[in-house]
Order: sequence, then C-alpha cells, then structure tokens
Amino acid sequence: MRVVSLVPSLTEAVAVSAPGVLVGATDWCTHPAGLDVTRVGGTKNPRLDRIVDLAPDLVVANEEENRAPDLDALRAAGLQVLVTEVRDVPQAFRELTRVLAACGAPERPGWLVEAERAWSSLAAPAARATAVVPIWRRPWMVLGRDTFAGDVLARLGVDHLYAGHADRYPRIPLDELRAAAPDLVVLPDEPYRFTSEDGPEAFPGLPCALVSGRHLTWYGPSLAEAPRVLAGALRAAHR
Repeated sequence: MRVVSLVPSLTEAVAVSAPGVLVGATDWCTHPAGLDVTRVGGTKNPRLDRIVDLAPDLVVANEEENRAPDLDALRAAGLQVLVTEVRDVPQAFRELTRVLAACGAPERPGWLVEAERAWSSLAAPAARATAVVPIWRRPWMVLGRDTFAGDVLARLGVDHLYAGHADRYPRIPLDELRAAAPDLVVLPDEPYRFTSEDGPEAFPGLPCALVSGRHLTWYGPSLAEAPRVLAGALRAAHR
C-alpha cells in the first residue's frame, strides 16, 4: 500500500497507525517528528506532478484543507482520492476510522481508543464562557459557523461568538471583535502563530488564552490529550 497525505493531522494518524505506507506528505506535515517521506508542496498548492510520480494507491485529502480543482486533477490522472469532512469531534472519529481502514491499518490503534474515551468521558463544564477565536490577523479572521475547532471549544465550555455567522472563517474588523465583549480571546499558534507578544496586545483588558493549534484543530493522535491540554490553557487565561 502506498499513500500520499495532503492533511497534516491525517499524515500523523496514518504514520503512527500504519507504519511504512506513507510515501508522500505536504511540507506542513510536521508530525510525527522525523517523518521521512517525499514532500509534495503545500495543502493549497501541492505539486501534482510529484504526487503522480509517486504512484500512490490512495491520496488522502480534506474538503476544507485542500482545493477541489487539485483533487479533480489527481483523479483525472487516475489516482484514487479519499476526501474527508470533519466539522465536529464525533465526525472526526468516524473519518479517522474510515481513513485508517482505507490505508490498511491492521487494527484500531490505541491512541484512537484513548482519544474516544477522553472525549466521551469529558465532564460537563461547570460554567460557560464566550470567546472570539482569531485564526489570522492582517486581516483579522475568526472561527465562524460549523467548524471542528468550534465544536472542540464548545465541549470544553467555550462558546465562540461568531458560531452563527454565515461564513466559516469570517473577516471581522478588530474594533468589532473588541465591541463583541467576549469573556476571553482564544489565540492558537496556527495557522497564524499568535504568541504572548503578538495578539494579546490587540485586546487590552481581555483575558487571552494562548493555545496549541495542533490540539485545537488537528484530528489525529493529538485528540487523546487535547481535552487536558486545552482545558489547562483556558484555565490559565483566567488566573
């Protein structure tokens, strides 16, 4: 079995669950560390010729992270493309199960069992908070409707204020974000790398939670520890 993954979180999931089947991954596929496969460009601008030359049995993609024209071109070149859709935590587990089976994983991996247990046993939040969740600046963009990260936060007691917006990642002026008066601002370190020096200064007087983008947005082995890691970062913002 030869697999090319165009999704960083799925790259990690396949690499640790079906060792040896990955032959290609994007430049953004940073986990697991030291992954030795052919790099095929970015998620939005993959090197299609390089992917075709690898002659994979399967290309793993995602409807949000990858562009439909690129996936259509791979199909036209005769490649099988599996496209995932992940909008919430339960769907992530279903899609991970489907991907790993398609990639020939011999059994249900322990990390997936552990992750399902971690999320199914999550206690109901003692209190709820509102938030804005920027994912980019210049221009400012935030989580909107129907996102995996939004569902992750909701399960941890954080309701982001643009969940009802018509767009999934709307551009919102900074003064409007401030005027929304959230209880806190959640700042992940990807896709934009917010840091303690780059982000919180835009929201004076508001608690800011600096969180791991991998734990907030990736659906793979990081899901097992995501509830604990994210909950800790959210608590720290209120200290």
